[in-house]
Amino acid sequence: MNKKAIVTDKAPAAVGPYSAAIQAEGVSINVSGQLPVDPATGEFAGDDIQSQTRQSLTNVKNVLEAAGASMADVVETTVLLSDIAEFGPMNEVYAEFFEAPYPARAAFQVVALPKGAKVEIKAVARV
Repeated sequence: MNKKAIVTDKAPAAVGPYSAAIQAEGVSINVSGQLPVDPATGEFAGDDIQSQTRQSLTNVKNVLEAAGASMADVVETTVLLSDIAEFGPMNEVYAEFFEAPYPARAAFQVVALPKGAKVEIKAVARV
């Protein structure tokens, strides 16, 4: 199988043994979970769920663009939340990034996220 790592300076560098995204045989782009880190500062985009969701999805978008894809190509996402009570405000921002037909999605509350983030979002796109 032919596999290519996608790298961009418009999203944070990997913080461990993984790629920001993998493009496999030109069909599937699997974007690793994106924390709400602003690549220009290396810090979270904000302290609230809305700003963190917006930055996580912006990071997904920038990784996809580096692979020649867009948010319109996303077919599935997984949203990890440190507090499921923030699902509503996260969902409002999430809706700004996608149009119908919306990607399939799963959302989970987890005990903790890296660096104390409120949200992490991964995506799968098909091109």
